[in-house]
Amino acid sequence: MDRIGGTWKMPILWRLKNRVMRYGELKKDIPHITHKMLTSQLRELEEEGFIVRKVYPVVPPKVEYSITERGLSAIPIIDTIRNYGLQLMNEFGIDHK
Repeated sequence: MDRIGGTWKMPILWRLKNRVMRYGELKKDIPHITHKMLTSQLRELEEEGFIVRKVYPVVPPKVEYSITERGLSAIPIIDTIRNYGLQLMNEFGIDHK
């Protein structure tokens, strides 16, 4: 959990599980995350081998993030935690939509 725990790493991996995304797409898709936090979380996930950062030599710079095999192996765990959280929200009458 030390590697994928915290507020933002699991949501980032969840969004990258099926597609490649650019920084701006991730920022728009994850509400309330700051630029500084998104950048630091992406760097940590890259250092740990959960995602790959690909930089294209164009102007303006184009950077894409994709999930690795290690990242994909964490998805079932994230899915279980997510489903449990949704179950608790339903039990407590919290709207999750």
